[in-house]
Amino acid sequence: MPLYTIHTHGQLQPHLSQEWLLTNGQGAYASSTVVGCNTRKYHGLLVAATMPPVGRIMALNRVAEIITFPKHEEQLFELSCNQFGDQFHPKGYQYLSTFESGDTIKWIYEIHNVKVEKELQLIWGENRIALRYTIDPAGRDCEFRLLPFVSLRDFHSVRKAGVHFDVIPVENGIFVRTGEHGVTLQSSEAEFVLSQDWWYGHTYAIETHRGQDDSEDLFSPGGFVLKTNQKTTLTLWASVGKYAPVDWTTALHRRPDPCQPNRSVVHCDTESPTIRRLIHAAGDFLVDRKNPDGSPGRTIIAGYPWFADWGRDTMISIPGLLLTTGRFDDAKQVLKVFAHYTSQGMIPNKFDDYTNQPSYNTVDASLWFIHAVFEYLKKSNDNATFEEHLLPACKQIIEGYRNGTRYHIKMDESDGLVSQGDENTQLTWMDARCDGVSFTPRQGKAVEINALWYHALVLMNEKELAKKVAENFRKAYWISPFRGLADVVNNGQQDKSIRPNQIFAVSLPNSPLTSEQQSAVVEVVRRELLTPVGLRSLAPGDPKFHATYGGPQCQRDAAYHNGTIWAWLIGPFLRAYLNVNQNSAASKDQARKWLTPLIDHMHTAGCIGSISEIFEATPPYRDEGCFAQAWSVAEVLRLAAELDM
Repeated sequence: MPLYTIHTHGQLQPHLSQEWLLTNGQGAYASSTVVGCNTRKYHGLLVAATMPPVGRIMALNRVAEIITFPKHEEQLFELSCNQFGDQFHPKGYQYLSTFESGDTIKWIYEIHNVKVEKELQLIWGENRIALRYTIDPAGRDCEFRLLPFVSLRDFHSVRKAGVHFDVIPVENGIFVRTGEHGVTLQSSEAEFVLSQDWWYGHTYAIETHRGQDDSEDLFSPGGFVLKTNQKTTLTLWASVGKYAPVDWTTALHRRPDPCQPNRSVVHCDTESPTIRRLIHAAGDFLVDRKNPDGSPGRTIIAGYPWFADWGRDTMISIPGLLLTTGRFDDAKQVLKVFAHYTSQGMIPNKFDDYTNQPSYNTVDASLWFIHAVFEYLKKSNDNATFEEHLLPACKQIIEGYRNGTRYHIKMDESDGLVSQGDENTQLTWMDARCDGVSFTPRQGKAVEINALWYHALVLMNEKELAKKVAENFRKAYWISPFRGLADVVNNGQQDKSIRPNQIFAVSLPNSPLTSEQQSAVVEVVRRELLTPVGLRSLAPGDPKFHATYGGPQCQRDAAYHNGTIWAWLIGPFLRAYLNVNQNSAASKDQARKWLTPLIDHMHTAGCIGSISEIFEATPPYRDEGCFAQAWSVAEVLRLAAELDM
């Protein structure tokens, strides 16, 4: 059964702005819009992960479907849709009646009394898709032609005509290759007819909005042709790599049920449609990654379509994605991967898209790691893994931060607070930097870093130091009940910008604040930053506030943490709100109301079945950034489960 059904009634809008996503547990994905028009350079039917979970290439961009009825006047119909400049051609959306999303993506087209069902699955664990068509021509002679279009390029780039493609016959199809990349296209029900061609100037409207390369030329090697006058099924397979033959149903059964591990978890009701949909979304982000010794491991993709696995995002996501859902073995593997990569008291910020090498330019990821480890221990009771693999990494982090490590990260002996960075570094989660400009310079003692530091010290039973940190935290950051906490303290000077970072001093299990201060912080954040889709990253009254998000990279980065709404912050805010209201029934009712718009977002806008990374800071709160973000889904799932939604 599909999780989402949309009746499009042959309309282009609003379905052109609604996207979909399929993943394979290896970092590969398939994605486009509900109407099948690629509006991003990242949209494609097969984006393969050649070095799982990274090394992603655009293997199959799209497939054109052409139906002809030779004996009738209206003899040619095209089901696909593309944008060229400001024009759409062909306009296959006018025949689209229904879109369905779940473990597969399905489209139903109706052309007079002719019905075509198109269904896509991305094979679990493989760089391979199956695209199945069921055609019912109502007894008329019909020719059905499928034209695959390829670019075979890095998924961050675009292809221009002039590149040579080798087209090599294989059993039931062809192999298309350029340079080091190739894709095999096969169908046992149709005949392949060679007819090489280029289609020029596909326009990707979202890339235009983002100030990126927005025009691409695509190569078609020919088409698969089927002639019939009765109801017929045709399946097109596309693969990067060699795989054994498999039928549709067998392939689909390889896909795990993401709700299966949850039946033993009391607080996660998989019978709830909301929870089931969120768990399904959560499964898209968990992928394989080998440990340094070559053994199998797991990690979390930060967001689709362009992010890989980031340490910060992974640690923040673990409680919602994996612990709430009872995926303790997966959580163990993810934590062990990052524990293996601990270096100088730091876990990696990210792994390189091309070399897989770790980078360590973050101050908060390691502290979030300690939080995730103790949450894992609390939920799983896995003392053996904790003692052998995870606690040693936690101890290294505490030692590294006390004695000093990379990027001037070091505890100040005078007050016990952690300082970090300089004018050339962006080490907190507010890390936007472009052309040498840091748009949120936060070097010094950032408020959320020291909230995390205090929390970590309590967890690690560093009682005397934790007491010292709590006392000096209140002295350093407290401004007033009306303003809450300073965002950064540097050389004794308070940055009094009202940002959401102060909420972590209330939302984390251990707070350095008094109860009165905690209530004041929650009220400041509610009044200044809360929206229906998350928290603004800066209060609207601030001179640095940006109401819109778009344009070239530097323009977007300037707004990224200066007003733009972040969906994931709804989790810490609601947890803090519930904390200061002692989890009362009234506070839970209010929290459910605040969380509902993000749950509704999953089936009305953005990526159907997921939650966006960010939203513009003012109404109508247009979704932006990654269309499916791990920590957005994780925090909504975590709170929805807590609130029995």
